[in-house]
Amino acid sequence: MDENIPYRNRSPHGWWIASYIERTAWNDEPNPSPNSRCTAWENTIILKADTREQAYEKAILLAENSSEFESPEGRKGHWVFEGLTSLLPIYSELEDGAEILWAEHENRTLAKVRSWVKSKAELEVFDDTPAPGDAGA
Repeated sequence: MDENIPYRNRSPHGWWIASYIERTAWNDEPNPSPNSRCTAWENTIILKADTREQAYEKAILLAENSSEFESPEGRKGHWVFEGLTSLLPIYSELEDGAEILWAEHENRTLAKVRSWVKSKAELEVFDDTPAPGDAGA
């Protein structure tokens, strides 16, 4: 391990978290303009790698696995990998309660901090309303 790399940029247990953007591309629109509208997803994955360079390469390799899809109207398309948005080391061993992400929020009022807290019913995992395109499975 390169000791010149700051601790904050090293993963002591070899686990990393990466986020990336992929977008829809329609087969009948081979050259969209930069102002074209599309659907984009930011996906977050974990991966195992010894160094940040290996983690970077592996994140790109994993994210570039594009898949084909078809709209309910029969329009064919595929996902296009646009690039990474984040690559961070995971400092803890992976186990129940292991911290994998954190964010610092300085100089916030107590009221603001409390406004971020959601009730159980407000948590995304408990929102069972059908999303567009859900097959109801």
